[in-house]
Amino acid sequence: MENLIKKFPEGFLWGGATAANQCEGAYNEGGKGLSTADILTSGSRTAPRRITPVLEEGTYYPSHEAIDFYHRYKEDIKLFAEMGFKVFRMSIAWTRIFPNGDDAEPNEEGLKFYDNVFAELKKYNIEPLVTISHYEAPYNLTKKYNGWANRKVIDFYVKYCETIFKRYRDVVKYWLTFNEINALTMPFGTFIAGAIMPEGNGELTNSKSNNEQIRYQALHHQLVASAKAVKLGHEINKNFKIGCMIAYMCTYPLTCKPEDVLLAQQKDNLSNFLCSDVQVRGAYPGFAKRYFKENNINIVMEEDDEKTLKEGCVDFYTFSYYMSNCISSDPNQEEIGGNLSMGLKNPYLKASDWGWQIDPKGLRWTLNNIYNRYQIPIMVVENGLGAVDTVEEDGSINDDYRIEYLREHIKEMKEAIADGVDLIGYTTWGCIDLVSASTGEMEKRYGFIYVDKDNEGKGTLKRIPKKSFYWYKKVIETNGEEL
Repeated sequence: MENLIKKFPEGFLWGGATAANQCEGAYNEGGKGLSTADILTSGSRTAPRRITPVLEEGTYYPSHEAIDFYHRYKEDIKLFAEMGFKVFRMSIAWTRIFPNGDDAEPNEEGLKFYDNVFAELKKYNIEPLVTISHYEAPYNLTKKYNGWANRKVIDFYVKYCETIFKRYRDVVKYWLTFNEINALTMPFGTFIAGAIMPEGNGELTNSKSNNEQIRYQALHHQLVASAKAVKLGHEINKNFKIGCMIAYMCTYPLTCKPEDVLLAQQKDNLSNFLCSDVQVRGAYPGFAKRYFKENNINIVMEEDDEKTLKEGCVDFYTFSYYMSNCISSDPNQEEIGGNLSMGLKNPYLKASDWGWQIDPKGLRWTLNNIYNRYQIPIMVVENGLGAVDTVEEDGSINDDYRIEYLREHIKEMKEAIADGVDLIGYTTWGCIDLVSASTGEMEKRYGFIYVDKDNEGKGTLKRIPKKSFYWYKKVIETNGEEL
C-alpha cells in the first residue's frame, strides 16, 4: 500500500473568526439600533454578566465600544491579509440593517458600512464568511415580541436576509444562518441566542430560568427561519453556499459503564444533532420527538413547517470546538465549566485558565462523528484558546501556549482529512482580541493580534501582533505543512 499522505487540500480556506457584537463597537452610530448584546454588562470568571432592560448610568457595557472594528476595519483587515487569510468569518449586526428589527425599510448607512468592509476584504482576496445572526438580535424584538418565542420574528428575520442577500449577492458566497443555533437547547441560550427575556434575577447565566417549552418553541422558529433563508438565498443567487453553525459539545462517557455510554450518546444527539439533523436532513429526528413527548414539550407547528424544513437544507456544516466534557450516571462527580456546556472533569486532560479542558484529539473524533452522519463539506469556524497574555518590556507577546493549542488541533484536523473527512476550512476564534461572550471580559484573549484594552474598557486600542501571528502566517503560507 502507498504511504498515507496527510495534508490539507489545495484551496483550503484558512482564516479567522469574529462577531460584530464582540468587535465592532459604535453601538449607537450610523443609525444602528440597540441589540440584546448592547444591554449586557461586563462580568468576570466569578461574577455573571447582567441583562439591564434600561441602560444604567455608570455601568460598563463591553459591546458599546468593543475593539472599535467599526472605525478600524481597514487596519484590522490589512493585518489579516498580512497573515495570509483566505477567509474571514464575520457577522452582520442585524440592528445596523434594521435598527428595531421590524422596521419597514433598511438603514442605508448600515448597508454601506458592510459594502465598505466587503470591498476591503476583496482588495486582499479574502473570502467573507458571513454569519447572519450572531447573538445580537434587535432588543426591540425582545421588548415587543419576546424574541424568538414569537413566530412573527421569522418574517422579520427573512426580510433581513432578503435585504442582505440582494445587496451582497455578488460579494459574499458563504453564509451561516445562525451562530450556534443549538444554544437554545440550554438555559444559557434563552437570552443570548433566543432574545427571550429570562425569568429571575437578570443574570445571563441564571440557571433557574429554564423553560424548555419556550426554548424549544423558539428553536423551532429559528429552524424554520433558517430553512426559509436557505431557500430564498438559493433563489437570489444559485451559487450561494449556505451553512448551519453548531456549538459542538463533545461528550465522553466518564466510564465504560453502559449507563454512561448511553448518556453520552443521548447528550450528543440532543445537544449537537437535534439542530443539525433538521438543518442538514430536513426533519426532526426520532430521539427529539421522544424527548419532547417525555418532557411535555409541545412544539406548535404550522402546516407548511415540515415542508419548509425539507426544502431548506443547508449546503455545508460548520461548528465551534473548544473542549470536551465527560458525562456520568453518578451524580457525585466533579463538574467543570464552559460557555454552553457543563460537564465532568476528565482525569486525562489539562484545562485552560478558565477551566476549559484542552482536547485536540476530541476534534478529530468530532469531525469523524459529524462527517459519518452527513457526508457534506465541513468547516471548523471557531477554535481557540482564551488566555491572559502579557506584554513584555520590549513590546512582544510570547503566547506559546496558544501556538501549542492551535498546533495540536491543526494536527488532528490533518488526521481527520486522512480519515476521509471533507474539511474545507478553518477559522480560529477571535483572530484579533475581542470581548468574551460569556463573561464580557477583555483579558480572556484569543487573538493573534493584541488589542490594548482592559476589563474596565481602558486602553489605547493599539493593535500589536503576537508571536502566534507570525506562526499562523507560516501555517497558512505552507498550507498547514509547517506547524
